[in-house]
This record gives sequence, structure tokens and C-alpha cells, in this order.
Amino acid sequence: MRIEKCYFCSSNIYPGHGINFVRNDCKMFRFCRSKCHKSFKMKRNPRKVKWTKAFRKSHGKELAIDSTFELEKKRHVPVKYNRELWQNTIHAMKRIQEIRSRRQNQFIKQRLKAGKKLELKDDEKEVEHHIHLIEPKVTEEEVYNAALNKTKQKLKEKQKLLEVESMDMD
Repeated sequence: MRIEKCYFCSSNIYPGHGINFVRNDCKMFRFCRSKCHKSFKMKRNPRKVKWTKAFRKSHGKELAIDSTFELEKKRHVPVKYNRELWQNTIHAMKRIQEIRSRRQNQFIKQRLKAGKKLELKDDEKEVEHHIHLIEPKVTEEEVYNAALNKTKQKLKEKQKLLEVESMDMD
């Protein structure tokens, strides 16, 4: 079973699906759906249409350069059947898929990190702009000093009361 790629959006085309367009010079264009076929006929550039794979790669939203993509290329060389070769190939395909998914996840995390930094800067700007709405931050030292001042005032009041009482007794 051969799974083809759409000429316009680069998605998979399974057997019995999609549209084939053959130009006068015998070049074949395969499309996954009529949306891609119509866009091609309207001479749209896939790198400028936001939902295509070409746009995502050209604008840095997907991993574009990676050594795992080399194994996905077509090779037009016939190979003599060898059971051991096929087993090794299938094992390598699984391993490569794991590596690719790990690298893509890492790439996505790196991309999102930049967005989080921008979001943090925007939040900081908003806080600076609306600082008058926020109560001032009180440090532990200020709380300690305030409590100390209160106790000193209470002690002074008690001393005054004691002096007043001692004067009354005299």
C-alpha cells in the first residue's frame, strides 16, 4: 500500500482517495481533497496559505530541518527482498518515529517558551500601568517594626497609667 503526499498541503493520501491532476507535460499532481485542488487551480502559493504544511514550516511553527526527514524520502532503486533487511527496517522506522516525536515535542516547548516570556512582559507592563490599584507590598521587616512600635506604645501607656496611679496614691 503506497501512501502519497498531497501536492498542495502535504497531508497523506490513502489509496482510493483524493484527486489526480495530470498536466500536458505528463507531470502528476495529487490532491487530498477538492479544497487543495481548487487552491492549486487558483494558483495559490502553499507557503502563503495558513493551513498548509509548507506555511507552518516556512514560518517556524513546525520542525523543518531534522535528520529524521531524510529517511522519509522516496528512493527509486529496486531492492532484492531480504527478510532480515525488512525486519531491521521496520525496527528502525519505529525508533525513528520515537526520536522524531521527542524532537517535535522539544521544539514545541521551545516555541512556547518565547510566548510565555512575552506574556510575562505584557503582564508586567499592565501591573506597572495599574499599580495604583494594587496595595503596596509589606515586607517582614516592616511588619516586625510595626509590631515592635505597638508594643512600645502599650508599654508607654502602662507606664503612664502606673505613674498616674502612683500620684493618686500619694
